[in-house]
Amino acid sequence: MRQQVNVITLGVADPATAHAFYVDGLGWRPTLYVPGEVLFLQIGPGAVLSLWSADQMARESGPTAPAVGPAGRAPITLGHNVAAPAEVDAVLDAAVAAGGALLAAGERRGWGGYSGYFADPDGYRWEVVHNPGLVVHDDGRVEIGPAG
Repeated sequence: MRQQVNVITLGVADPATAHAFYVDGLGWRPTLYVPGEVLFLQIGPGAVLSLWSADQMARESGPTAPAVGPAGRAPITLGHNVAAPAEVDAVLDAAVAAGGALLAAGERRGWGGYSGYFADPDGYRWEVVHNPGLVVHDDGRVEIGPAG
């Protein structure tokens, strides 16, 4: 098996709400949108984020625990690396304006970077981070070194 991930799929309560948040609110471009079913967003070379109806996901792959509600948030964080600390704050502001929830404001971290967190309308946590040690090269190769 090759060491790769091409699709990250998150079960969402309502694909239309996901579309409103990611496309209308954050300005991401959909690769494919099937109303009531699924929204695909290309997130990098050969990588797609799939926001799929949680009900349809459960019918196909079995039941899942809810990401929101009494059980809490899903134990997953999606990372969005940006070029500067000010961009972290701008993305957090845009996410909140689009209907997301601010979980942690941007701040300097002990590892040398700057990050903050928001949750999308389904409770999925995003870390918005300026990590000067993380470099994505033109060929898609990722290099991670010391941040500070």
